[in-house]
Amino acid sequence: MKDYTLGFIGAGRVTKIMLDGFKRAGTFPRQVVATDLKQETLDALKTRFPSIDTVLNDNQKPCAQDLVFLALHPPAIGAVLDGIRPFVSPNTILVSLAPKISIEKISERLGGFKRIVRLLPNAPSIVNAGFNPTTFSPAFALDEKQDILSLFRVLGECPEVKEETIEAYAITTAMGPTYLWFQLDELQKLGETYGLASNDLQSGLKHMVIGAAKTMFESGLSASEVMDLIPVKPLGEDEAGIRSLYKTKLDALLNKLKAS
Repeated sequence: MKDYTLGFIGAGRVTKIMLDGFKRAGTFPRQVVATDLKQETLDALKTRFPSIDTVLNDNQKPCAQDLVFLALHPPAIGAVLDGIRPFVSPNTILVSLAPKISIEKISERLGGFKRIVRLLPNAPSIVNAGFNPTTFSPAFALDEKQDILSLFRVLGECPEVKEETIEAYAITTAMGPTYLWFQLDELQKLGETYGLASNDLQSGLKHMVIGAAKTMFESGLSASEVMDLIPVKPLGEDEAGIRSLYKTKLDALLNKLKAS
């Protein structure tokens, strides 16, 4: 794997997730520079990863690294792109971690700069089990793309996808864990009140989730056939309402992400 140096503009959740993943895998980059508008955010990141360099509200230093990650919410990206334009060199690899802002729009704000990647890391990257769709501008040769992907794959699966699908992946796979985690937390709490040991229950729920996913996607059965495998459905009366909630909420969010 190529020994890239990394710069992060934004030192919040997604930066922490990625750095934790690299640390867990034993492949922590030799040089990481992070900047943020909040000193307390930088202090927390520095405490967790003492070897990194942090700078307050200074995008120039992260931009001097091989890979520069825009770890920002979409509304903040435009102004940041305008500000870093003088600092982006012809050899920079700019990686946007946000939905909504296309490669074309990023390039326009940077005066035609082309070496742009979009990566959509999800939270399980923190344990190297992410599903992180990636799309490249046409500026990258195949060997350079493979070098970049080898770094990203430390965090989990990293399929190369069409750019127009990124927002749909944001709704389904990037935000997907949030649709499950509170339910798993509730099952854990209830199971403990039923007398199950915490560690045993955690193991059981983990295997249940993995097995349920494999059954849905690898059994060769249709979705309705899979759901018919278990006759007792404690939430069956609420299923239609839950499905409606998914569609209403997620359709609206996708439309918002796709809006100009």
